[in-house]
Amino acid sequence: MRQKAAFIDAGRIVNTHGVRGELKIEVWLDSPEALAAYPRVYLAGRSFPIRSARPHKGFLVTQLEGVEDLNTAMTLKDRVIQIAREDAHLPAGSYFLQDLLGASVINEDGTEVGILEEILERPASDIYVVRGGDGAEHLIPAVPAFVLAVDPEIPRITVRLIEGM
Repeated sequence: MRQKAAFIDAGRIVNTHGVRGELKIEVWLDSPEALAAYPRVYLAGRSFPIRSARPHKGFLVTQLEGVEDLNTAMTLKDRVIQIAREDAHLPAGSYFLQDLLGASVINEDGTEVGILEEILERPASDIYVVRGGDGAEHLIPAVPAFVLAVDPEIPRITVRLIEGM
C-alpha cells in the first residue's frame, strides 16, 4: 500500500473579494459548504485558520487569519488551497479522487488495462483516463456499468470494457 499525501488539494484562489482581504475560491470538493466546514486551510504547507466563509455564486468567499487587506490577498491569487487529510472525516466507503490517481486498472477477467492517469470531472459523470502499457489511452466513464469495484487502499479499479474503449 502506498503512502497517502498529508494534504488534499481542495481548490484554487481565483480572485479577491472586496477590499478587506477576502478570497474567492473555486472549490474542488463536493461543494463550497464542504470546504467551509474545515477549521483551517493550507497554502504551500502553511496553516491559515478560517475566520469566516460563505458560499457565493458557486464559489467560497473566505477570510483567512493573517490576510487582512487587498494587497496581501492579491499575492495569493491562483494559489492552490489544501486541507489536511487528518482534518477530513469521510463517510465509510468514501474516498478522495486524488487517492485513485496512479491506481492499477484491471478488466473484470483480471487482465491489466493500465494505470489511472487523470480524472476528468464532467456533468454527466467523471471520466477515468487510463494509460495502457502499450501507450493506448482508454476513456472510461465512472459509472456502475463500467466501474465494477474501487479499492483506494491498494489502489485498484476493476472495470468492464466494451469495444472501442
